[in-house]
Amino acid sequence: MKTRAITAFFFTIVMLGSILLGSYAFTIFYLILSGLSLFEFYKLIKNAGIRPHRNIGLMAGSLIFLMAAGLHYLEYDVKYLLLCIPLIFSVFITELYKKNKIPFANISYTFVGFVYVTIPFCFFHALGFLKNWNEYNFHLPLAFLLMLWANDTGAYLFGVKYGKRKLFERHSPKKSWEGFFGGMFTSILVAFALSFLFTESPSWVWMGMAVLIAGFGTLGDLVESMLKRSLDTKDSGGLLPGHGGLLDRFDGLLLAAPVVYAYLYLILY
Repeated sequence: MKTRAITAFFFTIVMLGSILLGSYAFTIFYLILSGLSLFEFYKLIKNAGIRPHRNIGLMAGSLIFLMAAGLHYLEYDVKYLLLCIPLIFSVFITELYKKNKIPFANISYTFVGFVYVTIPFCFFHALGFLKNWNEYNFHLPLAFLLMLWANDTGAYLFGVKYGKRKLFERHSPKKSWEGFFGGMFTSILVAFALSFLFTESPSWVWMGMAVLIAGFGTLGDLVESMLKRSLDTKDSGGLLPGHGGLLDRFDGLLLAAPVVYAYLYLILY
C-alpha cells in the first residue's frame, strides 16, 4: 500500500502538471503516454503467441496522434490526415515477408491497438481544444480526470462498505452494483462542485459528463479485465509500482474519452 500510495502521488502530480503547464506540455506528455500504452498493449498481445507489427504500429500511432494534435496548432485541412494511411496499411505488405501461420491475427491486433489505445488518447487530447479549436483550455481535461478519479475512489469505498451484488463477476469478481452507483454518485458530486469553478457551461452539462465517465469508465475497466483474463495476465505491465501498467490506470479513459468528446461536441456546438 505504501508503494502504491507513493506511485499514485507522484504520477498524479505529473499528470496535473502536464495539464496545467500549457498546451505543449499537455501534448508532449500525452503523446509519450499514448506511445507507451500502445507499446504495453502490443507486449501483452505478444504473450499470447501473436506477433503484431509493433514498430510500424508505434510509428503509425505516434503519427496519428501528432497529426490529430497538429490540427489545433497548424490548422491544416483535415484531408492531410489521409497521409497516415500508407504507413498504417503497410502492415499488410510487411506480413507478406513473415513466415507465420496466423498472418491476419498479427495484422488485426496491430489495428486494434490504434482503435483501443491511440484514438482514445487523441480524443482526450482534443478535449483541451474543444472550446476554441486553436486555443488550449485545461478545464475539460482536468475535469475529466477529476471525475474519473472520483468515480474510481467512490466505487472502491462504496464497494468495500456496501458491496453485495456482483456487477460482472465473470470479468471482475470484486466489482459490485453498490460500488458502481457509489462511484457515479461521487463523480456527479465532483462535477457539481466544478460547475461553480468552471462557469462556461451549466451544471447539467458537467453532471452529464460525470454520468458518462462513470458508466463508460467502468465498462473500460471491465474490457481491460477481459483482455487480461483472455491472456491469463494479472497486470498489463510493471511501469507503475503497486499499480501495474499504464493500461491498468487508463482503462477507464480509453472507452470514456471518445464518448465524452462526442457528448460535449454535440451538446455545446
